[in-house]
Formats: sequence, C-alpha cells, structure tokens
Amino acid sequence: MEITAKKMNSFLMFKLPSAVLCGVRLRVLDNEKSAVTVKHRWINQNPFNSMYFAVQSMAAELSTGAIVIKKIKESGKNISMLVTNHKGAFSKKAVGLITFTCTNGDLIDEALKRTIETGEGQTILMKSEGLNENGEQVSAYEFEWSVRLKSKK
Repeated sequence: MEITAKKMNSFLMFKLPSAVLCGVRLRVLDNEKSAVTVKHRWINQNPFNSMYFAVQSMAAELSTGAIVIKKIKESGKNISMLVTNHKGAFSKKAVGLITFTCTNGDLIDEALKRTIETGEGQTILMKSEGLNENGEQVSAYEFEWSVRLKSKK
C-alpha cells in the first residue's frame, strides 16, 4: 500500500486526533519533500493572539516524520522510528495559514540502508521551515529521528 497525503491524514484522525482538531493537514508527500499546513484559529492560539508553539511543533514534526514513514513502508522492512531530539526557533508571530515544509527526504535513504545492513540504529537530522502566506519565516525546526531495524522475536 502506497503512503499518500490523503491516507496519512486519515491515519492522523485515529492516531493523533489532537493534530486534526488543531487543523494540521498533510498537503504534499513524496520521496523528497512534504508540506503540512495549519491555520491560526481560536482552537490553536496562545494568549498573544498567534499560533501556540506546540501546534507549530506538531505540524513541523509531521512534515519530517511523514517522509520517514513513507520510506520505511517502501523498504518493506520492520523498522522503528522515534524522535530523539528537537529544536525550534521562532522569528515572527504565526497568524494566518502557515506551511511547514521539509525537503530532506534524501537523508533518509542512506540511514535506512545502513540500519538494514548493520542492524544498528541510525539518526537523521531533518529540518522543517514554517512560512506564512507572505512567504516569511515564522519558525524553523530541527528533528532528530532515530531509525532501527526491529529484532525478530
């Protein structure tokens, strides 16, 4: 089964309903890039009338993790994934429609290849940039993903 943005959004409904409730939606998903949108609304605001940082974090994480999920599924191997570290920086109030884009899909291939060959865990540092409707950066994230071949029991 191919992993698509539509299928991933359905998956979120059942596995991460808080993201769906806050308006997080995966819009683009391919082997190199993913894009996630979220609109500033009452349900996801902070007391300063902009988007709460945790909602931005959910959207940014999904933009990196969706590509990892897609590539793991395509590998046909039983591989686990986990965020081991993350960092966020905020440069402007997040209001309106924010799009988080990750273009680090190429980094995943080598890490998956190494973990399949060696059985050892690998880490991947993936970046996501949040832009408002004017193309201005509102936040930037780095997520460190760990991938590891699951042992057979």
